[in-house]
Amino acid sequence: MTAPTAGRLDPAAAQDAIEYAYAQGWTDGLPAVPATRELVDRFLAAAGRPADEVLSHLRQVDRTVTVELLAINAAMAGCLPEYFPVVLAAWEALARERTTGGGGWQSTSGPAPLIIVNGPVRRELGFNGTGGVFGPGFRPNATVARAIGLTVRNAYGIRPHELEQATQGIPGRWSICLAENEEESPWAPLAEDLGVPGDAVTSTLLRTSEFVDNRHTAAPEQLLADFADTIGRSGPWIFRHAAAGLVLCPEHANLLAQAGFSRADVAAWLAEHSGRTTGQLAAVGKDRSNENGVRFPGEPADPDEFQRTIADPASMIIAVAGSRNAGISMVVRYFADWSGRPVAVRAAGSTTTVAAAEDGARPRPGAAAALTAEGR
Repeated sequence: MTAPTAGRLDPAAAQDAIEYAYAQGWTDGLPAVPATRELVDRFLAAAGRPADEVLSHLRQVDRTVTVELLAINAAMAGCLPEYFPVVLAAWEALARERTTGGGGWQSTSGPAPLIIVNGPVRRELGFNGTGGVFGPGFRPNATVARAIGLTVRNAYGIRPHELEQATQGIPGRWSICLAENEEESPWAPLAEDLGVPGDAVTSTLLRTSEFVDNRHTAAPEQLLADFADTIGRSGPWIFRHAAAGLVLCPEHANLLAQAGFSRADVAAWLAEHSGRTTGQLAAVGKDRSNENGVRFPGEPADPDEFQRTIADPASMIIAVAGSRNAGISMVVRYFADWSGRPVAVRAAGSTTTVAAAEDGARPRPGAAAALTAEGR
């Protein structure tokens, strides 16, 4: 895209357009780019898909998201047209999550999307996957995530203090999009490991993220124990189990890989060791769970019984991002179960199909079923 010259700019007209979008209630608090017909058509051309193609329908509000509605909101978010195939893949990946078809977008816990991008498209479009990967400063990371948030707001009509019921929400809501640091990861790209090689997006709804700063030990079990302690804390437990994953920095990922841990080994170790004893859970009134999986204060029981946080290691996202300058990784605590089904990025003219991506997804038996009874 060619940047306009200063002589073509009309600051007054731009300000009028920005204020008009505010007056209509179309923005998330930040200025929105005017989505002109010409600009939206360029987004649609980049995707090569019918404008009226239905991408999702939210039953309780009886509203539908089409390719064109997603393009309009991507344009308003500040995306470039060439980002739009990634936005489409992110929306379709989120649509595969059980909770986004239910009450996830309106939950009191205020979850936000976690969007992980794999493949050459990361570099072609300038996605950040290294230093400051959870922070601001990179247009594709910021605007692709924002496009999802604006679509929820404008297409589904879910807005704070109205249909959205978040008690507090989470910092960074609508802005968590990162590229995996494939170049410094010891393992295959996340989406490839899940059966979708090349350009692809993996996503779920996130409740929060918590950093683990461990830059002094060279013992893999000590490092994993630090992650397990964070994953196992009692605060997020309202059901029998909770769901969490890791975005490892390259230093931590390589330490574990050099000790012989695969991505699956890391998940299995953490699933086995993350949790609290019944005595610890009794101290916070969460030591037992009822037939629906909801935790409550129980009768006196074995205080040394260990209760695991993670129901199934296959439900854990283990990704690699960030820079090598310190041993700091992130525990990502997601809203509910995760489908484990990435979506291929399809630009106009691409021969990749969604069906092929679905067929290639790694089967994760038990992952969804384990948490379905705890669905929110």
